[in-house]
Parts: sequence; C-alpha cells; structure tokens
Amino acid sequence: MVVKNELEKIGFEPFNVRLGEVELSQELSASDKDRINKHLQTFGFKFIDDKRSRLIGQIKSSIIELVHQQNSKLKTNLSEFLSSKLSHDYTYLSKLFSEVEGTTIEKYFIAQKIEKVKELLVYDELSLSQIAFQLNYSSVAHLSNQFKKVTGLTPSHFKNIKSDKRKPLDEV
Repeated sequence: MVVKNELEKIGFEPFNVRLGEVELSQELSASDKDRINKHLQTFGFKFIDDKRSRLIGQIKSSIIELVHQQNSKLKTNLSEFLSSKLSHDYTYLSKLFSEVEGTTIEKYFIAQKIEKVKELLVYDELSLSQIAFQLNYSSVAHLSNQFKKVTGLTPSHFKNIKSDKRKPLDEV
C-alpha cells in the first residue's frame, strides 16, 4: 500500500502492486526511474529495473511468501517450487542468486524460516513441536539445531529472553 500510495503521490498510476513488484500503466524514462528510486528510498524501498535483479527479487518474494504467508506448506522441494513458479532452471536461479547475494538460496530460505520460528516463539501460542510441524521440519531436534546454528541460542532460551531479537524481513 505504501508503494502504491507514494507512486500515486508523485504522478504515476500503478495498476498492479505485489510484494516486490509493481506494474505501471506507462513506460518510464530514465528520469522517471531516478525520481521513483529517490522517492521510494526514503521509505526503505529500492527500485530494481534489470532482469537479473528482478529475478532475485522474485526469488526472495517467493520464499518470503512461502514461509510467512503460506506457513511453509511446501508440497515439493524448494528447487522444484522455485523452478516451477519462476519458469527457470533451478541451477540457473541458484547460481545467479549466489553471485548477486553472496549466499545460497537454501541459506536464505533457512534464514526466513528461522525468522518465522522467532515470530512464533514470541507469540507463544504454539509448542516447539507444532512450530516444527508447521514449518516442515523433520523433527524438533532438527529445528532446534538449525535455530542454534543461525542464532547462537536454543529456541527455549530465545523464548525466555523474548528481547528484540527479530529482524525485519528485508534485513534477513
């Protein structure tokens, strides 16, 4: 909503706005792109126009949507999910993501899952066993080991301190 409202404020007409993607009703000049980029940066957004960067954004958006909105109900493995959703070979997606982001798709996926675990631990509505099941971990032990590897804390210790240990999704 912020992106849509801000684009309208500066005279553009977005007709489709989704996580990580905006479709406008007009073609943009270089000065339009620069103006949009400068305006959106004040809100923590970044304008991405090249194909590679857009594809990286789509990979991230797909993973965030999968983990945070669909409760990680992954019917296939991550590589098949991304290949199917983005219509690209996973090897290409993986190589591109690693080159540009300096980390693997798998590590990014794990980081997003750990942020979701943190969120669920802070809400304190589900047991660790329920969280593991919801996020498709093979066991509570697997979740706990991965959580400790990423955060340096056990899930129970994290739950006890409940301090501001979560990161915004765009900083993961």
